[in-house]
Amino acid sequence: MLDPEIIENATVSLGATDVDSPTASAAGGTINILSLTPSDEMGVMVSASYGNIIARGGPGSRPYRRLFGLIQTGEFTSAGTKAWFSASLARNDSSFSNYGGVDKQQYNGKIYQPIGDNGDFISIAGHYNQNRNNFNGSPMRNTADFTPASRFYKLYDGTPCTTATPVKEDVTVEEARADGYADPDKPNSCGTPFERRYNPSNTGNIRVNSLFSLTDQMTLTVDPYFQYVKANGGGTSKGYEYADPDSGLTGQIDGNFYAGIDLNGDGDLVDAVTILTPSQTVTHRVGVIANLIYELNDQNRVRLSYTFDRAKHRQSGQAGYLYSNGEPFDVFPINDPILTDKGFALNKRDRKSFATLNQISGEYRGSFMDDALVLNLGARAPFFTRDLNQYCYTAEIGDGYGYCVAPSDGAALQAAYPDIIAPTARKIDYNRLLPNAGLTYNFTPEASMFFSYAKNLSVPGTDDLYGALYLAEGEPGAEPKPETSDSFDLGLRYQTRNVQAQISGWYNSYQNRLASAYNPECDCTITTNLGKVEKYGVDGSLAWYPIDDLMFYAFGSYLKSKIKDNVQLGADNFVETAGKRERGAPIYTLGARVQGTLGPLDLGFQIKRTGKRYLNDINTVELPAYTVADIDIRFSLEDAGLEKSYLQLNVTNLFDEVYIGSASGGLQTPSTFVNIGPPRAITGSIVMAF
Repeated sequence: MLDPEIIENATVSLGATDVDSPTASAAGGTINILSLTPSDEMGVMVSASYGNIIARGGPGSRPYRRLFGLIQTGEFTSAGTKAWFSASLARNDSSFSNYGGVDKQQYNGKIYQPIGDNGDFISIAGHYNQNRNNFNGSPMRNTADFTPASRFYKLYDGTPCTTATPVKEDVTVEEARADGYADPDKPNSCGTPFERRYNPSNTGNIRVNSLFSLTDQMTLTVDPYFQYVKANGGGTSKGYEYADPDSGLTGQIDGNFYAGIDLNGDGDLVDAVTILTPSQTVTHRVGVIANLIYELNDQNRVRLSYTFDRAKHRQSGQAGYLYSNGEPFDVFPINDPILTDKGFALNKRDRKSFATLNQISGEYRGSFMDDALVLNLGARAPFFTRDLNQYCYTAEIGDGYGYCVAPSDGAALQAAYPDIIAPTARKIDYNRLLPNAGLTYNFTPEASMFFSYAKNLSVPGTDDLYGALYLAEGEPGAEPKPETSDSFDLGLRYQTRNVQAQISGWYNSYQNRLASAYNPECDCTITTNLGKVEKYGVDGSLAWYPIDDLMFYAFGSYLKSKIKDNVQLGADNFVETAGKRERGAPIYTLGARVQGTLGPLDLGFQIKRTGKRYLNDINTVELPAYTVADIDIRFSLEDAGLEKSYLQLNVTNLFDEVYIGSASGGLQTPSTFVNIGPPRAITGSIVMAF
C-alpha cells in the first residue's frame, strides 16, 4: 500500500472488476489507486508522528513512530519535466504481546513528462517497500472471556530466553530414538511461540502510464508494469540430525525435517533441534494494459483493450538456523539455507509456477435522450494459463507441498513410499467470456437511477492446483473448478449542493464458491468449495452540508448470504451447510461521521457498528457485534505564515471497545486464531510543507 500522503485519489468499483483489469478474482470489486501527479512548483513536505496505546488494562508504553518526507522538483526542463520523490520510516511495538512489532520503510518516486498541450503524457513511477514484522494474534477459546486486561499478555517462552548448551552424547541413533531416552539437547519452546514468527517482505514495482492522442477522435493508453515480491511466513519445526527411519534418506519427508548433519555443533548426529521453516515466495511479474479509445461523436464511444500479465512464482520453504535466543540467523532462510548431508537445501516445498493472462475486452458507451440516459455495454475474454512444476513428491490428494529430497534419492524414496507421485508438471487453462452492462438514467439534474450487471471468474489458487497433482490428468478433480458469479446492482442517487444520498440493492450468485482462509498452524491456505451460494443486500448513505463548514454523514448496509447445499467431504460424509450463512461477513454495518471547521481548527468524530458474524460455515460459533469510534483534530498553521502546515491529533477506538476484528475461520472450525481489534491509541503528527 502506498503511503497515504502520495495518493491523489482512490476509486472503488463495486460488484465487478474493470473491463481491462488483469485480476483473476470474481466479484468484490476493484480498488484503483492513483499516485500524485508531480507539481509544477518546487516544494517540500515533512511529517513526524508519535503515538501510543492508552487502553484499559494497558501494558505500559507501546510506542508508534513514523517519519515521512516528500520532495517536489517542480518543472526542471524546458519540456515541462517534473517529478517527486518520497520516503517513510515507521516502527511500532506489538499491540498485545511483549515481543515483536513492525519495522517498515518505503520509498516512492514519479517522473512526469507532458507531451504537447492537449493532455498527452508519459510517467514512470517506482515503489519499494520493506517490512519486518511478526505475527500477532491470539487463540480464541471463549469470546466472552475477553476483557480489557486479557488482551495484553506475555509470551509463555519467557522471552528473552535461551536454549540449552549442546552436549555431545556417546549414543547411537537407535539408542537416541528408543523409548525412555532423555535427550539433553531436546528443543525447548524458545523461539517457537506464534508471536515470534516473522512475516518479512520486500516488494517493489515500476509502473509506466502514458496517453497519446492519435487523432482528434482516437486516443491510445499504454501502461506496462513490473512487480517484484520476496516474502515468507511461518514458524519453526524440529530438525533431526539423522535420516528418516523408514527410508534412510534425508530431506523433508512426511512433514519431518531430516538433515543428516550436526545441527547444533555438539559433535554427534542424534539430536532434534529447533529450526526455522517458513514458506517462501519470490514473484517476478510483468504486464501491460493497452486501451484504444475512439470517439464516434459526442454521444458515442468505443474502447478496445488488451491485457497481458505473466508472473513467475517460485514457492519454496528452505529451513534456516536459529540462535540460542530463538532469533533467526536470517529472516529469509532462502539466503543461506541448511544443507543436508547430500548438499541439498532442506526444503518444505519446492515448486515453480507461471501464471499467464492474455485478455481482450471491448466496451461501448452511449449517451441518449439529451444525456439523460447513459449506457455501457462491454465484455472481456480472459485466457488464464497455469504452468505448474512440482519438484517434490506428492503424497496424497490435497498435498501441495510433498516430500522433498535430493534428486539422486528419488528412486529410493519411491521404493520406501510406493504411493507417492514423482515430481511432475501440468498445464491448466481457464477461459470464459464475461459480459457486463450498466446504465444510468437522470430523472432530473438531481435524481438518477443506476443498474449494472457483470459475469465474473475466479481462478483457483496455487495451493489448490498443486494439491490436485496427485490425480492423473483427466481424473475428476484433477483440474479444480473455477468460481464464477453473476452480480447485479440497482440503485437511486440524489445530489444537490447540500445533500448527497444513495441507496442500492445488490445480488450475487456464485457457482463453485471458493472460500479460502490462512491457517497459521500448517502455514497454508485452506480452500473450501461451497458450491452454489447466493448473496444479496442493501447499501445506503447520506451526506448533508447545512453550511459549508459542517458535514453530517451516515451509512448503513445489510447483507444476507445463503449456502444452497450441504458440502460433501467424502462418499458418505456431508457437512450441514445448506441454508447457512457464509462465514466472516457481518449481517449489517451502521456508521456516521460529523465534521466541522472552526477557524483554523478542523474537528471530526466517527462511529461504526459492525454486526455479528459466524466463524464457520455451519454457523455454530458466533463472533459478537462491536462498535468503534474515532476522533480527529487538525489545527492549521496558516495564521503563523505556514499555509500548508498543520498539527494533527487522532484517537482511534475512542471508547476502547474490546472486540474480535477478524478471524480466518473454516468450514467447521470450532476455534481459531483471531485478530483482536486494535486497543485505544492516540497519535500526534506535525506536518510541515513549503
